Amino acid sequence: MTTERAVLAGGCFWGMQDLIRKLPGVVATRVGHTGGDVPHATYRNHGSHAEAIEIIFDPAQTSYRRLLEFFFQIHDPTTLDRQGNDRGTSYRSAIFFTSEEQKAVALDTIADVEASGLWPGKVVTDVQPAGDFWEAEPEHQDYLERIPHGYTCHFVRPDWVLPRRAETGAWSKKAKKGDEGNRMAPGSS
Repeated sequence: MTTERAVLAGGCFWGMQDLIRKLPGVVATRVGHTGGDVPHATYRNHGSHAEAIEIIFDPAQTSYRRLLEFFFQIHDPTTLDRQGNDRGTSYRSAIFFTSEEQKAVALDTIADVEASGLWPGKVVTDVQPAGDFWEAEPEHQDYLERIPHGYTCHFVRPDWVLPRRAETGAWSKKAKKGDEGNRMAPGSS
């Protein structure tokens, strides 16, 4: 099996990992810190790094675009340095691309999110090349699997489903009405 790597930051890494790991085609996930200035970052000493999730996925089963669409559905990409009660640069929205193709897909997806008018404001998600990823300590890995009622600010927002564009580039009327077939949730393909 050929796999691809994605690195995303959207607030507390526990909640993101819990939802993303359940998606079809996701082979493995781990949480950690990236995009900052401290080598060998830890939970207690991560400087300007973001809490992030590294995703290994099978592109034969899901696409990078589908991962990003779900990413934008489970966190608020319009809040600067904040998700839920968590505030600070550690909780920023960011996409760390691993190839020029991923960068292009990320920028296109952000443009579509903004054009849709479904989100509450302008997208502030940072898009930058992936760098070092410092794996978080074991107690942070799979946190919500071990502590099912633990803290999370991530949830699937049913109204934040990115509509599909028709071939002409116009938004599909069916998609604007919340086409159920476009909704991506854990366990769907």
